[in-house]
Amino acid sequence: MVRTTSTSLAAPFTIVSGRRFRLEDFDPGSTDGVKNKAEGLSLLEQRAAEIGELQEALYAVDQWSALLVFQAMDAAGKDGAIKHVMSGVNPAGVQIFSFKAPSSEELDHDFMWRTTRCLPERGRIGIFNRSYYEEVLVVRVHPELLSGQRLPEAALSKDIWKTRFEAINASERHLARNGYVIRKFFLHVSKAEQKRRFLARLDAPAKNWKFSIRDVAERGRWNDYMAAYADMIRHTATTDAPWVVVPADHKWYARLIVATATADALRALKLKFPVTTPERARELAEARARLLKERG
Repeated sequence: MVRTTSTSLAAPFTIVSGRRFRLEDFDPGSTDGVKNKAEGLSLLEQRAAEIGELQEALYAVDQWSALLVFQAMDAAGKDGAIKHVMSGVNPAGVQIFSFKAPSSEELDHDFMWRTTRCLPERGRIGIFNRSYYEEVLVVRVHPELLSGQRLPEAALSKDIWKTRFEAINASERHLARNGYVIRKFFLHVSKAEQKRRFLARLDAPAKNWKFSIRDVAERGRWNDYMAAYADMIRHTATTDAPWVVVPADHKWYARLIVATATADALRALKLKFPVTTPERARELAEARARLLKERG
């Protein structure tokens, strides 16, 4: 197993209770605990390798599942973080789902239905690139979207966000009690860094496809989104499903924090490969003997 440090880099950014949470206490440009980018990339490589080994044990034990939820403003680096953090994992051990605007079929169900049916199987790491949290973020900033959800009038009360937070907490508690390890990542990018990345996409023809004019319009609601993110974390950070507020202005550091938090969570399960029973040992010995008898 890859050796790990005793103090986790992710600990200062991990929120298990949102009662006193304030987003302004977290610096998007932080690189605390790492000397420079070269050291950060070396640590990231180690953590990615460790996650690969831990996932193999997760699959062999076949009792636990890991659910990693990613939320962020546009250009915060979710795709890159997922790609680099999972670089050491067997692709068969990871299930990735990206959630865009809900379809007509999805709108005909409760707001968590489309993600619930995509939960990972035991032994696998499931990744939600955006998730049910869109329903207390985008929909909160754009409440006109509620009209398309065909909700009964009683559900459209002033307490709708509170009731959705309660539903989310109850769902995550249920999952945790049934063998899911949950980590939720908010990639916290600054408005200035987002602008820089948008301009880079516009200036590079090969990256033009990543840009949508809607991205600029959403920047106009930046403060509304930050308030929604802060309230979301305040109400849904729990020991069962902590939020990790990832400083995202430096991509290499964001990836390292995500990898560290993921490795920490899997390592805490104390996974061990199944012990070979005497009966199983006899079966393996018989199989070996048959193979040795074969010609050629």
